[in-house]
Amino acid sequence: MTTTTLAVLVPVLPFLGAAAGLLLGRTAPGYVRPLAVLPTLTSFVLAVLVAVDQGGDRALNAATELTPTGSVPIELALHIDGFAALVAVVVGLVATCVQIYSTGYLREDPRYPSYAALVSLFTSAMLLVVYSGDLMVLLVGWEIMGICSYFLVGHYWETPEARAASLKAFLVTKLGDVPFLIGLFALATDAGSFSITKILGTVASGGLDHPTLIALLLLAGVAGKSAQFPLHTWLPDAMAGPTPVSALIHAATMVAAGVYFVARLLPVFEASQAAMVVLAAMAAVTMLGSGLAALAQDDIKRVLAYSTIGQLGYMTGALAVADRGAAVFHLLSHGAFKALLFLAAGVIIHAAGTNSLAAMSRMKDLKARVPDAYWTMTVALLALAAIPPFSGFFSKESVLGAAEHVATGHTEHAPGAAGWLVLISALLTAVLTAGYATRLWLLTFRGHGEEAPDHGREPVTMTAVLWVLAVPSLAFGGFAYGTLPDWFDGRDLAPTLTTSVLGTGMALVGAIVTYGAWRHTSVFAARVPLGAVAAHPEGDAGLVEAEAIAGHAAAYGDVASAPDPADPGRLLLGPLHRHAAVGFHLDAVYTALFVRPVQAGASLVRFLDREVVDTYVRGAGALPRWLGVAVRRAQTGNVQTYVSALLAGTVVLAVAAVLVAAGA
Repeated sequence: MTTTTLAVLVPVLPFLGAAAGLLLGRTAPGYVRPLAVLPTLTSFVLAVLVAVDQGGDRALNAATELTPTGSVPIELALHIDGFAALVAVVVGLVATCVQIYSTGYLREDPRYPSYAALVSLFTSAMLLVVYSGDLMVLLVGWEIMGICSYFLVGHYWETPEARAASLKAFLVTKLGDVPFLIGLFALATDAGSFSITKILGTVASGGLDHPTLIALLLLAGVAGKSAQFPLHTWLPDAMAGPTPVSALIHAATMVAAGVYFVARLLPVFEASQAAMVVLAAMAAVTMLGSGLAALAQDDIKRVLAYSTIGQLGYMTGALAVADRGAAVFHLLSHGAFKALLFLAAGVIIHAAGTNSLAAMSRMKDLKARVPDAYWTMTVALLALAAIPPFSGFFSKESVLGAAEHVATGHTEHAPGAAGWLVLISALLTAVLTAGYATRLWLLTFRGHGEEAPDHGREPVTMTAVLWVLAVPSLAFGGFAYGTLPDWFDGRDLAPTLTTSVLGTGMALVGAIVTYGAWRHTSVFAARVPLGAVAAHPEGDAGLVEAEAIAGHAAAYGDVASAPDPADPGRLLLGPLHRHAAVGFHLDAVYTALFVRPVQAGASLVRFLDREVVDTYVRGAGALPRWLGVAVRRAQTGNVQTYVSALLAGTVVLAVAAVLVAAGA
């Protein structure tokens, strides 16, 4: 079987699994779990084989014309370079782990068949984006992911939070997709093709007529899909969906698609210095803002959500300094440890049985209760904080090194201003990242909350997956920089001394300061008893989460406003805490700038429709109705009345005739 055939099967198999799962979900429920796991697992194995065969060498290209268009052709095309091969492997690994984990996490959920099918479809769409060599086919996978996220985030549709979150995710990402689509058409018009290889050839020859406009339009879609400022607000709210869905969205699909798209078409963005500076500014604001917001969240999943936004900021920062190798390296590393963090959080949610989604302030000494989650999450948090020798250190160091390289003028592929902007914001974010990672670990595993009832051990399908993902979280970085430089444009991925010392030093400062603040605040924790944690009956982890969402609708607002003396985040942020806890009021700004004007416009249109248009319509119908009433009342059936009226009419006509004659 050729490599091209194997590559075609990689996105097709999960799609077939999704179709079969939807068809057999009700009639043959026993086949649902095998249809969820086996196609995705097989796709992962095939992706590994494709990557081994590709080997980081010359890109694999294959194409066939989809249909005659009369103008710019659309092709079913493959374009698999080293980046695509590796990203597909990570997508397959994370998706397989999520499907296996979900068989235990949602084992009692009546909507599991549709959930599993949508996860498979989600995976297929992302793999289509990764392997596609034609931008219109890529757009199909891009949009399928959007609709899958809508249904999966709203899986617990009986809760208002899930319904609102799914709608918000769909609308915000679509807000970015509109200019993104226009940008794709403009790019294809300038290049005369939707083919990625032909577009890159056009860029290399200087054939783009409007590089800045095209790049900025495309960046709008990337900001929406990859949750970058200012279109990032949907991602924290999307935590209302099942935790495995969060792992899939944050680690391997959806948000990774935007970063991957820019990496694949990076020469298009490099053609505009202005676009690179805008990308750098977007990355800087995203990194710093999300780091501060994460330090103020009490729900463990929202901390991880803002963490994802910040780590995506590192990736877009690497792209802003024209180093797609560093960006994709961090994308791969982040995919492993972020999936591990979310899946471990799912185990904690089940074990804690908290009143809110997973309020860390209400947790107490979970280390002994969930040892698998404790050890694996510790590994993932160390990787997130970029502590050597964990994988996040090597990949984040590659971003810092790339930014330092541009800032000091060693390359002309990106402006020096972009390099300094990314470097400074990335170093400051390293402090915040280590700070909120340390805070999460302390509050979760050494917290002072109320002890929750013991629900027993979690299913093996949930805990085993954690250890599988712990391996790349620990070892991928060192393995990659030593053996995979050819996959990353031949760039040396070895850490450099200056940025390694700076990055690690900043991370240690953030961790030590946060630990000191926690020790200081813990002195007062015993004096302020926290609210008792409601006991939850032993049962399915997914149902625990669904009922938690329904039973604590105001969790975020309550947590943000309630005094918690054991939270080091309040001490570190001070007066900024209440603003950071609500995402710096960006949703309120959007409400004032967009929602209320639209609502006011809709009210005006409704008023005009009801009071003006309907008035004319009612008037047009009233006149004939009144005439009809008058004629109907004249038809009395009395002959004498008719004769009298005839006589009166005759008299009137006679008088009129006389007057006319006299006038003549």
